[in-house]
Amino acid sequence: MPVKLVSNRYGKSRVRLMRVTRHEQHHNLDEWTVQVLLTGDFDTAHTLGDNAKILPTDTMKNTVYHVARESKATSMEDYAKELIDFLLGRNPQAESVEVSVESTLWKRLTVDGQPYPTAFMRGSDERQTTTVSRQQGQAFAITSGLERLTVLKTAQSGFMGFIKDSLTTLPETSDRLFATAVKAEWLYTKAAIEAGIDFNKVRGHLRDILITTFAKHDSLSVQQTLYAMAEAALHHTDIIDEVYMLMPNKHNLLVDLGRFGQENPNHIFVPTDEPHGTIEATVRRV
Repeated sequence: MPVKLVSNRYGKSRVRLMRVTRHEQHHNLDEWTVQVLLTGDFDTAHTLGDNAKILPTDTMKNTVYHVARESKATSMEDYAKELIDFLLGRNPQAESVEVSVESTLWKRLTVDGQPYPTAFMRGSDERQTTTVSRQQGQAFAITSGLERLTVLKTAQSGFMGFIKDSLTTLPETSDRLFATAVKAEWLYTKAAIEAGIDFNKVRGHLRDILITTFAKHDSLSVQQTLYAMAEAALHHTDIIDEVYMLMPNKHNLLVDLGRFGQENPNHIFVPTDEPHGTIEATVRRV
């Protein structure tokens, strides 16, 4: 029975890059993990074992470092654009290139009450992300975001009015801890990309909007708060068209202290990671 190669792409993943940008009075530090994926005329590599059109993934790894050394980009997005154009320019057999970058947070050490210009410490587990793609001769498509942004609120959160059947043991509550690890991705408009964007500034503003909305929202469910956060991001700026949100419900279980003759008015909890609720949604401008 005949078969057909329907689609394929290949590349290099988990390329670790630490970049120091040296200014006279201070240094900037970026730690990026890069993935490069090529799509194009690579069918014969699969069907015939012909590697004549294959750029080795080891060469892609080297290209990541080469472009980083020459780059003047101050954002992951602009660096990814440079890397894509470099690869497309050298590889006409590639129809498109997609570059994903994940940034690890570093912040300056505070010494004698002031940020020290050349010493840093790791931040939280939060990651900043972007995925940039381009077809030969076409415009860039850019999605940026963040993930593992762990937040928790101790008030303004409840969960009531849900379905109850013979297997339901969860009690209703108007006062619970609400913890989650936010993943958010936003899609930039073509017009905004063509006009030029300060990607770092936009990410900072949107991050602040998401955090502020989470903190202030009177939450009746994770779903409602997720929607409110995405809605606030879209209302904040017209340079994004769509927001994807993933917010697992990281449960904190109230400890039963009645066995010890103690009351527990929402003071003592057991934090748990597994199992957890999974809530995700995409909100689009209309």
